[in-house]
Amino acid sequence: MIEIEKLRIELPNFILQDASLFIEKNDFFIFLGPTGAGKTILIEAIAGMIPVTSGCIKINGKDITRLSPGQRGIGIMYQDYALFPHLTVHENINFGLRYQKSKNKKSAQWVESLMEQLGIQHLAKRSINNLSGGEKQRTALARALAVRPALLLLDEPLSALDPCFREEIRNILKKLHKESNITFMMVTHDFSEALSLGTRAAIINHGIIEQVGSVSEIFKRPATPFAAEFVGMKNIFPSAFKNSTAIVDKIKVKLEAPTKTGKHYIAIRPEDIMIRNKKFSENETNIFQGKIATIADHGPYCEVLAIIGKTALSAFLSKGDLISMDLSQKKDVYIAIPPAAIHTF
Repeated sequence: MIEIEKLRIELPNFILQDASLFIEKNDFFIFLGPTGAGKTILIEAIAGMIPVTSGCIKINGKDITRLSPGQRGIGIMYQDYALFPHLTVHENINFGLRYQKSKNKKSAQWVESLMEQLGIQHLAKRSINNLSGGEKQRTALARALAVRPALLLLDEPLSALDPCFREEIRNILKKLHKESNITFMMVTHDFSEALSLGTRAAIINHGIIEQVGSVSEIFKRPATPFAAEFVGMKNIFPSAFKNSTAIVDKIKVKLEAPTKTGKHYIAIRPEDIMIRNKKFSENETNIFQGKIATIADHGPYCEVLAIIGKTALSAFLSKGDLISMDLSQKKDVYIAIPPAAIHTF
């Protein structure tokens, strides 16, 4: 169990502002946010690499805020691996054990088990300089886990890997987390990684935690415009609300249910917006006429920007649909927005 209470870190040109989190034992917790948001600074503070200005960090009720990194029982793996080039694979993995009070047979067995699980036992005597990216990644992971940490911190562990290696390491992380009692905390800017691995997450922006919750909750119900944009809700509009209607630039959009007070925005995923070259059935709700402004090719799908009055909506269409409907720039279209697809916040 990890408790972070009003943690503040002041650095030149950056402030992490009063971060508070509660993370359960054996969670796979994800820190999400763009580059420079403060994700790595937060986990480095937890690891003891960066001094804390105020606030505290507790693990299983013990205040570790002022302890040295070696006293915290935490493992950390950086995206650049931070392996020692003058040591072999086996020496790198065993490096942290030299600081433990007792080295015993169980520790040696644990290291051998880790190397076997990660498929690197045959590399034990090899130089770090002679490893591939995926082999370095697995070696760094084994080193971080060798000390049996209560908490494992992962800083962008998949970002430097080729897609095939990325999927392989992702599966290894998932398996290790499932089979251990270790709490994982991972930094990433890739929401697909969070969906694949995470149980809970926090979105960080400019040193401020914008939202905390389960990964699925953040994906389905973002709480701020930044969080909504980060999870792919490209259509975000300031709105006025009246009962079950949202008003965006004089356009009235029917909602699934009356909205609660305190809501100021609607957001819609591009994949939930339907575009046709012919009228929809009269049973459909939220049907609008518009015009295609631009079409962007994204490989397997196209992003269509359609204009309704002064409002631009982004929608995703397959290339097959685009061709079959003969859609192109400046063509008139019909647009449908299902009420169930509209998120309010």
